[in-house]
Order: sequence, then C-alpha cells, then structure tokens
Amino acid sequence: MKLKNKIAIITGGGQGIGEAIATALSEEGATVVIADINFDNAKTVATQHNGHAIKLDVTDPKNVQAMVTETIEKFGHIDILVNNAGIGQNRPFLDTPLTEWNQILNVNLTGPFLCGQAVAREMVKQKSGKIINIGSISGQLGAQGRAAYGASKAGIMQLTRIMAVELAPHGVYVNAISPGPVDTEQSRAMHTQATRQSYLNRIPLGRYGSRQEIASAAVFLASDDSNFVVGHVLNTDGGFKMAGLTFGPDAE
Repeated sequence: MKLKNKIAIITGGGQGIGEAIATALSEEGATVVIADINFDNAKTVATQHNGHAIKLDVTDPKNVQAMVTETIEKFGHIDILVNNAGIGQNRPFLDTPLTEWNQILNVNLTGPFLCGQAVAREMVKQKSGKIINIGSISGQLGAQGRAAYGASKAGIMQLTRIMAVELAPHGVYVNAISPGPVDTEQSRAMHTQATRQSYLNRIPLGRYGSRQEIASAAVFLASDDSNFVVGHVLNTDGGFKMAGLTFGPDAE
C-alpha cells in the first residue's frame, strides 16, 4: 500500500484515464477526491472507491478554491493532485476558430494552473505534496489537426518544469505524464481506421497503451518511489516519441 493515508484529488476523474488513475491510487491506499464537471460521473467513481465527489469547473477560480477548501475541511490535508481534466479536438490550424482555441487552452492549461496553484499553496504550508500534470505526446511533436490541443499540452509540460523548480524547495514534487495513443472511449470515437494504423506503424510496441498503464505511471509519481524525480515528463507512449523511421516485419 504505497499511498496509505494519502488524500488525492483527481480532476476529470469521472471517466477515462482519470477514472483509471483514481482506481489505481485507491488500490494503493489513497482516499480519492473525484473532481469532475460531470458530477454524476464523479459520484459514481467516488462511490466505487469509498471516496468523495466534487463538481468542478477547472476554468473557474472560485470553483477551484471551493474544491480545495472543501477537501481541506473534510480531510485536513491534500497529499496528491492529478491535473487530468482536459478536452481535445482535431481541426486544421487554418480552420480553428478562436472560440475553440480559447476553450481548449482554458481547460487544458489554465485549469491545471489554477488547480496547481490553489493546491500547492496548501502543500507548501505542510511542506509536502505530489502534483502530477497530464500532458500528451501531441505537445512534443508536430501533428495535423492539433494546433490548440498540442499547444495546450506543450504549455503543460513547460508549466510543470517551472512549478517543479519553484516548489521543490518546499517539499512539493511536480512531474508530468505524457501519454501517447491510449485505448479509451474518446480515442475509439475520434480515431479513424487510417489514423489508428498510422499510429500503429510508428509505435515500436505495435499497440495503443491502456488506461491502466497510464495509471501505473501516476502511482509511481505519487509515491515515495519517485522522491528524487522532479520536473520530469514521463513519456508513456510505447516508444512513439523516440522512434524514427520504422519498418514492418515484411519490409526488405
């Protein structure tokens, strides 16, 4: 039980990767606070793990502070924050409207800034804490249709480094996970067969990742096992980022 007696907030924890992370942290002994804009989803996941549900809009500073206040009042401290809430869209750069750009940047970058800042203020007081930001390989590579999403995730990774440098002296560890293609309901809906095959051709492991594999990385970064890891972006992508030109088994 690597996380016994720890209090962990997971934003966007009501579904997808966030739900898998909540499950993994709970199985390691953490009490999970599921903070999600979809309160019904949050309640369902929290009930499954004997946790606590909070309705959260990560773009609203007052709502974010209310989440932190409620968690402190109920549990007394916050040990782990996973900034997982996010949205995405595939749209060509020239066709991306400003409204969509602003929405994705607000949720994916401003949201973690607000949540990280509010939670870190409490962690600094207690001189301990782990913050995990969820980035994406899309923030490290150029890709078609990812102008807003890719920019937001690139920003997350730089924000992670700056947070890490400033907060480490206070005993607060900040790192990021950067998933590659992951088998989720969202990817199944958004990825065409051609898109999926294009990914598979470039991933040395030859498959999409699972939600549980991303969650395992979160357990590592949330636990004492990562106590000398600061400001790191952990690519969990089956080798996608580091691979160059790859050939199938039938190539000559």
